[in-house]
Amino acid sequence: MKKPGSILPPRDVIDLMTVLMFKEVKDEIKGKHKIKRIYDPACGTGGMLTSAKDYIHKYVNDSIDIVLYGQEVNEKIYATAKADMLMKGENADNIKGPYSTLSKDGFPDEKFSYLLSNPPYGRKWENDEDEVRKEAEEMGFDGRFGAGLPRINDGQLLFLQHMISKMKTNGDTSRIAVITNGSPLFTGDAGSGESDIRKWIIENDMLEAIVALPNQLFYNTGIHTYVWILTNHKPKERIGKIQLVNATNFWEKMRKSLGDKRQKLNKDHIKQISDLYHEFKNKGDSKIFNNKDFGYTKVIVERPLQLNYQVSDERLENLYAYSAFAKLAASKAKNVEVKEKEEQAGQEKQEKIIKALKRIGDKLYKNWAEFEKEVKEALKEFNLTPAFVKNIILALSEHDDTADYVLDKKGNKQPDPNLRDNEKIKLSEDIDEYFKREVLPYYKDAWMDRKKDKVGYEINFTKYFYKYVPPRDLEEIEKDIKKVTAEIDKLLKKEL
Repeated sequence: MKKPGSILPPRDVIDLMTVLMFKEVKDEIKGKHKIKRIYDPACGTGGMLTSAKDYIHKYVNDSIDIVLYGQEVNEKIYATAKADMLMKGENADNIKGPYSTLSKDGFPDEKFSYLLSNPPYGRKWENDEDEVRKEAEEMGFDGRFGAGLPRINDGQLLFLQHMISKMKTNGDTSRIAVITNGSPLFTGDAGSGESDIRKWIIENDMLEAIVALPNQLFYNTGIHTYVWILTNHKPKERIGKIQLVNATNFWEKMRKSLGDKRQKLNKDHIKQISDLYHEFKNKGDSKIFNNKDFGYTKVIVERPLQLNYQVSDERLENLYAYSAFAKLAASKAKNVEVKEKEEQAGQEKQEKIIKALKRIGDKLYKNWAEFEKEVKEALKEFNLTPAFVKNIILALSEHDDTADYVLDKKGNKQPDPNLRDNEKIKLSEDIDEYFKREVLPYYKDAWMDRKKDKVGYEINFTKYFYKYVPPRDLEEIEKDIKKVTAEIDKLLKKEL
């Protein structure tokens, strides 16, 4: 088992989260006789909670009453958190556990002003699955997980939904600061649980900002992480907007590594990052987007089915890949003699069908109806179902751009599943215009199946801050190669 401190965020990251959380609402916290409650659903030893309280008392309002709440699943870390709260004069009964927040909410009837957390990255939630699915199915949005369920191997978006369920609903402001890895930003296509959760958050205008942190900041992972800031009451200028802050270049090297932590944020970095966030301007490492900029419609593009047909030895072999044809020679009988008889009878029927098909000849057909007529005539003695006949025709077919279109009973073109594709079209763009511009010039007979449209949301952070770096000059590369080659020659001569 890892030591308690090894799975917790470092102090510099906590300080940044705290500043981002409270910088926008300093005026709300000022004044006497105020009580604010702060909550962390994966509180560890309680570092984020006490850090938030210290920040408010030191920089905002030293007379405000701050009450801390947390929940922790790890037994040893839970015990450490309780002890730490006791030593600091806090109410240790407000730390619940040791049990999972996802399957058992320690504060089912409570709402909070401020919520901070660093839930586990990429951890499976299979131990909570039964309770989570039951709550989602039975309670929907009256529970915590109505927006959707992510894939089983990562529960970060479940923690985020849980925290949103804890925001106040009586008109008071609640704010959330949560750390995640990159997965919750873009994993999952339109219609997936992850995308539906992002869609719900963004379309309800809860997401205020996301800050990309440098890598190698954490003790137990070197990956890039992100701070999400959410609220139920955005300032007027932020309504309908989402701010992305690229803070990946704000760091300094540590003299000595602590696990995977090789870099840190100093006070100047935290100030620069928080200033970018607070200024709320499109400049440098800060970009402002409309909510819809992260949404898209996934449209299914179909192309017509065009086949040629031929009864050849090679194509007849495809019949055995068709399950109903293969099952003709199978038997479920337990008696060995009966089983052998049934299988032999089935094989004989297969051979008769093939023999009957061969009477059609090896002519190449390019029209479904014409070939279907020949097949039905050849196999009429077997009294086969329409579905069986259809699959025989498909087994004897190949794609052919010069063939006639395959039509349904109403005369409509049938789609080719192998040529089916999709387009992700921004919500801000007209779908029909996009289709005319981007698809029809290349596939004139394509069409969209708009009944299958799905709206998705993703935040591909790298795309918005990508900077093109031109390749090195060939002459410069050639000089380096010559230099290295000369050094190798010297080393070889010394060995000789």
